Amino acid sequence: MNIIVLSVIVLGVIGLFSGLILFFIAQKFKVYEDPKIDEVEAVLPAANCGGCGYAGCRNFAEACVKAENLDSLNCPVGGNKTMQKVAVILGKTVEAKDPQIAVIRCNGTPEFRKRTNIYDGATTCAMESALYGGHTDCQYGCLGHGDCVVVCKFDAIEMDPVTMLPVVNDKCTACGACVKACPKNIIELRPKGKKDRRIFVSCVNKDKGGTAKKSCQVACIGCKACFNVCKYDAITIDNFLAYIDPHKCKLCRACVTVCPTNAIWELNFPPRKIKEESETNKEAAVADENKNKNDETLQ
Repeated sequence: MNIIVLSVIVLGVIGLFSGLILFFIAQKFKVYEDPKIDEVEAVLPAANCGGCGYAGCRNFAEACVKAENLDSLNCPVGGNKTMQKVAVILGKTVEAKDPQIAVIRCNGTPEFRKRTNIYDGATTCAMESALYGGHTDCQYGCLGHGDCVVVCKFDAIEMDPVTMLPVVNDKCTACGACVKACPKNIIELRPKGKKDRRIFVSCVNKDKGGTAKKSCQVACIGCKACFNVCKYDAITIDNFLAYIDPHKCKLCRACVTVCPTNAIWELNFPPRKIKEESETNKEAAVADENKNKNDETLQ
């Protein structure tokens, strides 16, 4: 037999045999993927921000399809509307979650937190935090290099050139990227609150009162004044630092007025009404008016 023909036959047999082996292996280890994963992924915002706790929207879609319920799953970027669409696709129910927003728990502007040294190195918060405590006596405060701004995919945060602190705007989706990027842990996700109103302690300084106040004029000094006036058990004091639980806080603002260092912030509230007269003066005025009326009647 011609050597060329024989070679072709042998190679053909080997190819056929190899193909059969690969076919059976493929069938044996075939991974079935639920088509609903594609449907769920299609309604997600495709931000791939990781705010849901998964590497990307595809991974989150897989988790939703495989989960028994959606109670522990949430897409912060898409919000309740997106999760409702996911629930409809999967034939499941989902409870609406309170929308969140990032808040900056530091008010250490140059006015209140004086520079005591100069940092000469890589201008990133992560690098400066790793090398030394910071350019002020407060080792807890914002370093001002804007690592949080760099990681934000939604243009929701920017550095204020005057205060040297980050500012969060309404574009925030609560993805949590800025929270992870901040080496000082001064950024926190909190519920937006009714009418977008929030009250929180804008400080993370855990030093004793005197030391904290010396390093920053608006630091929390752990005096417990706010703790004592709160009627809703929303405030705790730990390591000389007050914290307001957003789920217990009723936004009464009593704690704001008693804070001696103005460390408690109130956002988006209407201006407080200034009482022109005390209650005593008002009562006295009413009494005088009634007396005058009585005198006129007698006359």
